[in-house]
Amino acid sequence: MDSSTNSLDEGSADGSAGFPDQSSVMEVRLQAQEDEITLLKSSLADALRKLQLHDQLLHLLKQQLIAVNPGAARALSHACCSEGVTSGRRLHSGSAGDGISNHASRVRRNSEKFGNQDRQRKRLDKKAASSANLLTRSPSLENRAKELVQSSGSPGSRRGTYSQEQSIKMFIRGRPITMYIPSNIHNYEELKMEPPSETLELDWVYGYRGRDCRANLYFLPTGEAVYFIARVVVLYHIKNRTQRHYRKHTECVRCLTLHPDKVRVASGQTAGVDKDNKPLQLCVHIWDSSTLATLQQVGLGTFQRGVGSVAFSFADSGSFLCVIDDSNEHMLSVWDCTRGTKQAEVKSTNEAVFAVEFNPNDSTNIITCGKSHIYFWTLSSGQFTKKQGIFGKYKKPKFIQCFTFSLTGDVLTGDSEGNILTWGKSAADVKTLGKGAKETYQIMRQTRAHEGSVFTLCSLPGGALLSGGGKDRKIIRWSVDLAPEQECEIPENFGAVRTIADVDGKELLVGTTRNAILIGCISEGFVAIVQGHVDELWGLATHPHHNMFLTCSHDRQVCLWNAEDHKLDWCISLEEYGLCADFCPDGSVVAVGLCTGRWVVLDLLTREVVSESTDGNEQLSVMRYSPDGSFLAVGSHDNFIYIYNVTDNGRRYGRFGKCNGHSSFITHLDWSKEGKHIMSNSGDYEILYWDIAAGCKLLRNRFESRDREWASYTCVLGFHVMGVWLEGSDGTDINALCRSHSQTVVAVADDFCKVHLFQYPCPKLKAPSHKYDGHGSHVTNVCFTHNDSHLLSMGGKDTCILQWRVRGSGEVGGSTERLASASTTSTSSPEPGLS
Repeated sequence: MDSSTNSLDEGSADGSAGFPDQSSVMEVRLQAQEDEITLLKSSLADALRKLQLHDQLLHLLKQQLIAVNPGAARALSHACCSEGVTSGRRLHSGSAGDGISNHASRVRRNSEKFGNQDRQRKRLDKKAASSANLLTRSPSLENRAKELVQSSGSPGSRRGTYSQEQSIKMFIRGRPITMYIPSNIHNYEELKMEPPSETLELDWVYGYRGRDCRANLYFLPTGEAVYFIARVVVLYHIKNRTQRHYRKHTECVRCLTLHPDKVRVASGQTAGVDKDNKPLQLCVHIWDSSTLATLQQVGLGTFQRGVGSVAFSFADSGSFLCVIDDSNEHMLSVWDCTRGTKQAEVKSTNEAVFAVEFNPNDSTNIITCGKSHIYFWTLSSGQFTKKQGIFGKYKKPKFIQCFTFSLTGDVLTGDSEGNILTWGKSAADVKTLGKGAKETYQIMRQTRAHEGSVFTLCSLPGGALLSGGGKDRKIIRWSVDLAPEQECEIPENFGAVRTIADVDGKELLVGTTRNAILIGCISEGFVAIVQGHVDELWGLATHPHHNMFLTCSHDRQVCLWNAEDHKLDWCISLEEYGLCADFCPDGSVVAVGLCTGRWVVLDLLTREVVSESTDGNEQLSVMRYSPDGSFLAVGSHDNFIYIYNVTDNGRRYGRFGKCNGHSSFITHLDWSKEGKHIMSNSGDYEILYWDIAAGCKLLRNRFESRDREWASYTCVLGFHVMGVWLEGSDGTDINALCRSHSQTVVAVADDFCKVHLFQYPCPKLKAPSHKYDGHGSHVTNVCFTHNDSHLLSMGGKDTCILQWRVRGSGEVGGSTERLASASTTSTSSPEPGLS
């Protein structure tokens, strides 16, 4: 790097983004033009090879003619000589020479656009002229053909083109990306790609979906709490601290209900599409919580957009299932659980519907509630009749959030005004409704309960009632006659009370709006047994020596998790949200990159910020320490990679330089094993190499980096991982990948909710892999634990973290280094995504 660039690095230490170095911009443009010249050279080489073959055929033909007719042979020889001279002139003075001269002219014109940069223009003109003259230096067509064959590849097809000696090209969105073949691969075509011997098994699910779902937490007689997040229904044994997983859903689970027998469970999901973008057929899954076996799929292909609410009947021991879908009309349907047949269906309302339940004493009566309404339905002879609740003199709330039933059969609702309303039947008001009007459902009593919404109501044995508040975060116990008896307040960091499940009449499970599940009682308080993020996840890093990992999210939380005990060690809140992170190699601190260009370094023990800096004013996409911890590379959306010297065990940082050359935002980067070089990817599918020790110098000759060994491999573009890309990918289909420390497998996070496991290296297109479902959103990141015993994956919008146990080859992690203890026991329903 020249002195002007070094001056720019020193002058921008305050973090402000300077103007792009025009010299580097010109070099990138020149590189693109030289790539085009390479294609022309390849075409010329092909033509010369054909000429050589033509000459060989003529020689054989001449020998045959001599044996038959010497005169004809002499005539043919004269004609061939004339044609060869003419063809040679055309090749030298026509196609190749004109094309390269035109490229040289374009280089001059482009350089002139940048004003008075005579030195730069002369240097570029010299390089262009050198390239233009390259083809005319060899006096022999035959020798030049051999020279060109050794130095260039063939344009080939759109999937990938192969030059046996050096490189192969793959195409993303029509853009060619050159991959240089390592010298230890002698025949690329003979490489065989197979699925890895290692497989993944879902070990643990971190998180709970409470922020936007209701009535989705139940307690089973087995001692397990049943709830869901992403595509997984989790059965968490509270005392044993083990998990089991029901995994038959093909999209995010939206609702859940428990059968009166306390064994069967019904769960519904959102709509989805298949690999061809065609809508998937929705259904409600009825399954056995003991065996995790699917017993029935109800309503396959009937529901639209998703299943919003489900409920079993009680009066007839759960013979019927009620379903409300997410269509515009919120279709209400009742199904026979034994036969799986539909008994009746009706349009419910165009407003949002929050809950549905059968009357526990009469399966022909169904109640629904939601935005500005409560409906009382009667089912008779396959037909529904509907009566709307009359608010009368009471203020009509914006939302009826929830309801339950009292021992006397009255309906109790909680609304957005903080009231508990008691509904009952009454004679019709003839003056208001006219003659012939039948009985109506009206408010019998209004009880002030909470500040803000009443999100949940839970009836207890004996007739007592529990209510959970939104704004005030209170849980209140009410007597049978709705007199308050006890109350407590949930800590603010857990959010509002979303749902309550009774454990034994005293102990309770509480799901919150900040995706936490608490256990405890009103008199003694509550502790968290499940916690998670509440907004989109991107940042993930695993500890270099221990079974710990760190996550950061759009919710501004930075969380350190214990992968062995499956719990949250600590969580802090930052002013801006984090997008990337990396542990210092000694494991004492972690660097977190934020959305504003700012980054902080946290001490793992004290949780304090020990260093902070700002690079540019755009979001940071990657943080990566060098193998020995002496450097930190910071990749930004301003197209630069900032390099810092690291001292004092990761607590002091000084700007070393800046890598300037990418024409789009930085997406991924890796350090070489010796810690002197960097490989980086950008948003325009560019692969660049840098010599950090030489002053952050861009390595123009990428071929020289083909044999370099990398300390980590997270770049999604590179020869060793080329096979992870599907044919037709648009460049954004793969969000992240991670090579195992044993260098035998590579895990891939894609945009289609899948986690893939490939063998490593994986340099051939259409490589086979194992595929795993579980996430309900684009998978944003994957990372192996320090001993390769487990893989962590995180979803974006589903806010879910999945921990996978690596099974198979003893080379990954080693059997003695597995996360061992009874607490890690986990069973799942058969994995539909494994192939």
